This record gives sequence, structure tokens and C-alpha cells, in this order.
Amino acid sequence: MLVLAFLMMGLDLTTSGSAQAQSAQARPLKMVVLGDSLSAGLGLSASAAFPDRLQKALKSKGIPVEITNAGVSGDTASGGRDRIDWSVPEGTQAVIVELGANDALRGIDPAVTRAALSEILTRLRARHIAVLLCGMLAPPNYGSEYSARFNAIYPDLAKTFGVPLYPFFLEGVAADAKLNQADGLHPTAAGVDVIVKNILPTVEEFLGTISAQRS
Repeated sequence: MLVLAFLMMGLDLTTSGSAQAQSAQARPLKMVVLGDSLSAGLGLSASAAFPDRLQKALKSKGIPVEITNAGVSGDTASGGRDRIDWSVPEGTQAVIVELGANDALRGIDPAVTRAALSEILTRLRARHIAVLLCGMLAPPNYGSEYSARFNAIYPDLAKTFGVPLYPFFLEGVAADAKLNQADGLHPTAAGVDVIVKNILPTVEEFLGTISAQRS
């Protein structure tokens, strides 16, 4: 009877450990999109904004995730850095960083943008939060030298910090009048869906890496 009791206790512990592991995997991963108006959804309903549409796309693939929209219209990389502590709360496991478009539009010195994004990545790494960095491309009106300096920021930082990079957040949408609002800068709901479709494989791989580390 004593041997049977020990065997049953061992079975209970194994079952309990397995259940806890399954529960951990089933809990939605908490992710924040730290961005500007492009991810905030300027001119769109909350349900049409990038974070909400991405969450729905992931859930349709059986990937449980809770995405917080921390996009602020008009924000620069420096603005995102300055609010990172309250925009990325405790318990966040992953962050998509989508910042820099306003820096490029305003012609901000790329060194300033680089420093701000570098500090964001440094602070998130110190908190053991996984990061997917979204790149941005400078418009041509500031000249080729500016564009080269600005465009190099994202691949350089991704390599330095060892984080995945989605090269251009507006891939497939930029300069397409049918997918942008009247200002020619902000995607329509259909444009957001294109962004989500294009970035989804990268996000899936990103989250898969995190899930593997959790299990």
C-alpha cells in the first residue's frame, strides 16, 4: 500500500507539472506596440488599428496574445523613449517598436533618432522583454545623404542588439493612394490589413521564439 501511495503521489506531481506547463503555454502572451500614428490608427476606429488587427490575425492562427496599443500620434523616437516606462507596463513579454517616421518627416538628425531607439532597446533588454524592431525609410526630400544615414539606423541596431527586424513597416502600402488616407501618409483600414498580412510571418516567428523560451 505504501508503494502504491508513493506511485500515486508521483503521478499526481507529474500530472500537476504537466498541467502547469500547459497552462503557462495557454496564457496569452502580453505584447505592446510602441509606436506613432501609423500603429495608433490615426483616422481609424480602434478595431481597425494595427494592434487590434494583428491580434485578431494571430488569434485566427491559434496564437493567444493580448496586444496593447501604445501608439501616440506625432511621437518621435525620442518621445517613445521618454514614455517607455508607463507605455510598457510590468508583465509585458514582447514589444513591437514602430517609431521614426516622424523623425524622418521632420528631418531630425539621424544621430538623435539612433540614440533614442538605442536607449529604448537597451532599457527593454534590461527588463528581459523581447523586441521586434520595425524599420522606416526616409522620404527623398532631404537628399540621399540624409536618407542613407537614416535608413541605416534600423539594420544597424537590429544587428547590434540581436533583435529581429521587419525592414519597412509600410511595405506594400507606402505611396499607394488606394491604401492611404487623403493625407497620403496614414493607411486606411484596407492598408492596415495589408501591413498585417505582410508582417504576420515575421511576428509569428518572433512569438514562436518567445514561446519556445517559455516552455
